[in-house]
Order: sequence, then structure tokens, then C-alpha cells
Amino acid sequence: MTSMAASVTEDLLDLDCGFVVDEICAQLKETIVRFRRRGAVVAVSGGVDSAVCLALSAHAIGPERVLALLLPERESSPDSERLAREVISLLGVPYERHDITSALEGLGCYEARDEAIRHVIPEYAGGWRNKLVIGGGLSGQFNHFHLVAAGPDGKRVERRLGLREYLQIVAATNFKQRTRKAMEYYHADRLNYVVIGTPNRLEYDQGFFVKNGDGAADIKPIAHLYKTQVYALARYMQLPEEIVSSIPTSDTYSLPQEQESFYFALPYQQLDVALWHVEKGRPAAELAEALGIDTEFAARIYADIAAKRRTTRYLHEPPVLLAAHA
Repeated sequence: MTSMAASVTEDLLDLDCGFVVDEICAQLKETIVRFRRRGAVVAVSGGVDSAVCLALSAHAIGPERVLALLLPERESSPDSERLAREVISLLGVPYERHDITSALEGLGCYEARDEAIRHVIPEYAGGWRNKLVIGGGLSGQFNHFHLVAAGPDGKRVERRLGLREYLQIVAATNFKQRTRKAMEYYHADRLNYVVIGTPNRLEYDQGFFVKNGDGAADIKPIAHLYKTQVYALARYMQLPEEIVSSIPTSDTYSLPQEQESFYFALPYQQLDVALWHVEKGRPAAELAEALGIDTEFAARIYADIAAKRRTTRYLHEPPVLLAAHA
């Protein structure tokens, strides 16, 4: 990263972590009281966002009034649960574990996804793993997705996805986020708690969430914070080093997958800088200088941010109440 990009990153990190933590916790506590709820439910994935949200909730209302949920399925990384347990233990928060594999099987999640995959890769079968990879946006094209699959013998196949297959794979995979959210609200209803949402500013702004899945929540404590700032809070709250130094992953598909290759197309450090420039109304030439790239590439980054905002606007829309007028 260039010195100017480092300077912008310093600006992003120029926050009084103690003040921010106290401010968020005060608002958390006030909102829970206003909603007439007794505590908070947080699904913990092992990533930095859910770890920070769990820590904020425990700090705001006490760990005894927070329930952490572990919600793995058969394709989840074992490291995710291990890290989630580590932060839960550190904070002293009670937890419950529910493996949602059988629910996903009953809903046809894996079957529907694999059917779509076989339209693209006919040899795809048991023992194979898969993931989606984004492309196009930063090269001036429309964003499109490639399917990557790996067989048990190490064979690796990559194919560009047609719209029909892409939509079916995504629709089926979204069962994972929506099933987890159903479990979160079950426990929230049972305990009279709120559900805490864990998106950061990048995810919220760029529509990196499932509507009525991980996008559903009663309170979203860190949706105003850049990913860089979330990591800063994690360090301030002395969360486990492996979480603080982790690279963001989706842990949604069976092949290991960083968020960069799946959706954002840039490392979060650079995308934070780019989004900061967009929100400050800075020209693409300034972003180019900050990241040490040419102005044309910076302009494509701006266009990609705008395109994701445009195509995911629907995810932010509340239900529309229609009324007939006599």
C-alpha cells in the first residue's frame, strides 16, 4: 500500500476506540430497554465482525444477558467454530450449539445447489467441493460469477456461470443464512431478547448480505464502521489474536473462500480506502494516487462500487405497504 493509502488508512483508524465502544454500548443498552427486551442473541461465526458484536453486547449489558449461538453445517470450516468458541470463552458468554445440516437437507439446500452445479460441471458428484468467484467489474465489464469445483482426486474445474444456474446456486445457498436467522429469532423470542446483526460498513453499503437472512436483525452495532475500524475495535477489546489478524472469509461454500474473491474483488484495506474516497466525494485521480494505481483502474473501482449499490438496493428496501384509494 502506498504512503498516501497508509495515510488514508490512518484517518480511518483515527477514532478514539474507548469512546466508540462506550458510545455503541450506551446505544445498545438504551435500544434494548426501549424495545422492552431483556438481552441479546449473537450468532458467532469465528470472524472479527461477530466477535466484536459479541464483545460489545457483553460489555453493554453483561455477559450473563447475552446468548451466543454456534450454528455450523456440514460445509462449515472447523476453524470457524474453534475461533468462535475461543471468543465466547474469553468473554464468559453462555452459548448454545445447533448443527443446521439436517434442516438444510430437509429444505433441499444441497440437492438444489448440486443440481445447478451439474448443469455446468456434469462430473460433479459426492466428495466434490465448490465456491463462486466474482469477476468482470474491475476490468470494466459487468460483474459475473465463475463456479470453481474441486474433486476428491484434486481435479479442479472452473466454469463461467449462466444466469439460471447462478441464481439457483445462490437461492439454495441462501437457505444457510435464513436457517441460521430462524434459529436466532427462536432463541430471541424464547428469552425475550433482541437479535444482533453483524454487518460492517462495507458489507452493508455493498449489499453483501442475504435479505431476511444475515441481513435481518433488531440492532446492527457496527454497520457504520469500516472493516479497518472493526479490526481496530477488536484489538482495543483484546480479542483473540487469530481473529484480530484474520483475513475475512465467507465460510458459505465448501471450498475455502476469501470475501475478496467471492464478492468485493479488492482486499478490504483497499476497498475501505476506495469507499472513503467515494463518500468524501473525492475524484478517482485521488484514489489512484492513494492506492498507487492508474486513474482508469480507480474509475473502474468507483463504477463497481456504484454498480453494487444499484443492484443491491432492493436488499435495503422495507416491505412496501400498498393502499387502494377510492
